[in-house]
Amino acid sequence: MIIVLSPAKTLDYEFESPHDYSVPSFLNQSSKLITQLKKKEPKDIASLMGLSDKLASLNYDRYQTWSASKKLSSSSKPSMLVFKGDVYQGLQAEDLSKSEMKFAQKHIRILSGLYGILRPLDLMKPYRLEMGTKLETSEGKNLYEFWGNKVQKNVLEELNNQKSDLLINLASKEYFTVLGKLPEEVNVVSPTFKDYKNGKYKIISFYAKKARGLMAKWIIQNKVTDFEELVGFNVDGYKYSRSESTSTIPVFLRKP
Repeated sequence: MIIVLSPAKTLDYEFESPHDYSVPSFLNQSSKLITQLKKKEPKDIASLMGLSDKLASLNYDRYQTWSASKKLSSSSKPSMLVFKGDVYQGLQAEDLSKSEMKFAQKHIRILSGLYGILRPLDLMKPYRLEMGTKLETSEGKNLYEFWGNKVQKNVLEELNNQKSDLLINLASKEYFTVLGKLPEEVNVVSPTFKDYKNGKYKIISFYAKKARGLMAKWIIQNKVTDFEELVGFNVDGYKYSRSESTSTIPVFLRKP
């Protein structure tokens, strides 16, 4: 079983990791992207990514100093501990024990515009490069064309090594798209989280993102590896709804 997550824009490097670390699989490709990004002035970055001048300057500096780091440092730390967006508020990776992090390292994968795919303990330098960015490279006109089938092949190899066909999609559409058209034998399950508001259940972005992180943490802590167990998720008020669910989209509802 592999669980895929989206990354986050908010990053935090002010911590000491008690865990071992690993090296990303596609550092050579990341270096190629950085080579392209280093050519751009802050105003080009602002235009390309829709950023403020301040954020564009910050990321200009990040690209200029980026290196394909393979050693732990103050600016190169395990990815799942660095990300601090809505999903990671639910996941709270800093609270995981060493055995739980070992399980996460085997089963959790974070999709990334710059790194392609990251394991939880893969070292990551600060960056901003969303998967939907239309960055032209020799491989094509955007990051989906740049990554091609590399990320999909990586995930399929992992599933094959685990003798599993289960892929749990807790990523956004923007990021999950990089996996392309998956083989029919892969069982893709995309949990959906809805909250009750104004008389009906609906997807509320902030809560849904946090719930993805809550589910990822629940899977890790309970060492869940099959779909039948997944429907037992009942954290923070969410409960499985059999009537609203399908075999590929289990729906979890929460009422105040």
